[in-house]
Amino acid sequence: MQGSDPGQHSRYSLLLKNHRSAITACVCFSPDLFFSFFRRIDYKLKRKDSTKSLLIKTEQLLRIEDHDFAMRPGFGGSAIPVGIDVQVESIDSISEVNMDFTMTLYLRHYWKDERLAFPSSNNLSRTFDGRLVKKIWKPDVFFVHSKRSFIHDTTMENVMLRVYPDGNILYSVRITVTSLCSMDFSRFPLDSQNCSLELESYAYAESDLMLYWKNGNDSLRTDEIALSQFFIEEFHPSHGLALYSSTGWYNRLYINFILRRHIFFFMLQTYFPTMLMVVLSWVSFWIDRRAVPARVSLGITTVLTMSTIITGVSASMPQVSYVKAVDIYLWTSFLFVFQSVIEYAAVNYFTTKEEMKKLEQLKLSGYDASQAMAFDGCFHDQDIELSTFPLSDLNTDPCMSSRNSTTPDLPPVLGTRLRRWRSIRQSVNHIMNNSYKIDSYSRIFFPLAYFLFNIIYWSIYS
Repeated sequence: MQGSDPGQHSRYSLLLKNHRSAITACVCFSPDLFFSFFRRIDYKLKRKDSTKSLLIKTEQLLRIEDHDFAMRPGFGGSAIPVGIDVQVESIDSISEVNMDFTMTLYLRHYWKDERLAFPSSNNLSRTFDGRLVKKIWKPDVFFVHSKRSFIHDTTMENVMLRVYPDGNILYSVRITVTSLCSMDFSRFPLDSQNCSLELESYAYAESDLMLYWKNGNDSLRTDEIALSQFFIEEFHPSHGLALYSSTGWYNRLYINFILRRHIFFFMLQTYFPTMLMVVLSWVSFWIDRRAVPARVSLGITTVLTMSTIITGVSASMPQVSYVKAVDIYLWTSFLFVFQSVIEYAAVNYFTTKEEMKKLEQLKLSGYDASQAMAFDGCFHDQDIELSTFPLSDLNTDPCMSSRNSTTPDLPPVLGTRLRRWRSIRQSVNHIMNNSYKIDSYSRIFFPLAYFLFNIIYWSIYS
């Protein structure tokens, strides 16, 4: 019993203890019977511990120890064809900031290695897990432009190897990969993105390994995939060649898919609030021009709200050097809101000038206008009984009358251009002298201009 396995020795001891009476009888009557009894015990022990023997039988069946699996099948001959079959399980995430996507898929390889052929009477294949995969040759396919990838290992490593009697092999693995997707945001959020996952052999050039889609266009299958912000328009495979200056040409396979963005989320989060802020800024056109606190606070509130919306959208986007479609809409809307504030500044300025001019005219007429001044220092025409003064006196500017009396008529040779310039200047002076009309014109001009902008914007980008 020297040199034997301690575990086996303990099992012998247990059997001897259980069969002590039988052993005593065998020794007394026949020594040959005693040795045959022990051979029978040893045979039973070997049948109980069969896991190790089955593994040895598998390796012997596939003759793994008889070949050098560091070399590819058919080394020195033509390129070994390796078919690829992909089933996309899910697209886990798409990041605009990082310009990448994460995909979980089943990657299946098909090739033939005659070194693993084995005799079989029923022509049935044998399936193994990842423990045998590490001992044979397999294609070194990797994902081009990938940032991270891993093989799932719950509860066991998600790897399957199926060997057929003629040496054909199926190698399947479940992988999650994060890969680069070069996105164009010039039409964001009314955009569509073309992304692709690229597969290629790392070590074997085209002369050693030929990658191809196993079943053509049917080699790419997808489960029912639903994304929160995108709609998958198309999934299709393609193939090509990649050239590396130091190592040569390599076969490359592409998993192409087109993503179209759902617009409804951005309509709720960006476009509708922006439209409401622009419309809210127009409310100031109907507020009395002398209500300075109300109109100023409304204008500042809409400007700050638009700034917050623009900042929120920019924070969720990559810092690109070109203008996006959403930037055009937001900044144009911001310009409309800002112009409404500038419009009131102009109205307030011309109103003050108009009332100060009337105040000066009243002083020249000898009227004590101290009671006609408002608390804020602005003259208000409704506080004065203007009926006691001739209308011609209030509407006549002495300076203008004297200027008109001393200035000769323009020569008629200048013609229509001077008359047109005079009419424009008279219109501007008329608006300046009647500042309340600026609000009246703004009530029409601002909505029409914004409505026209929306028609042009949505017709171009949608």
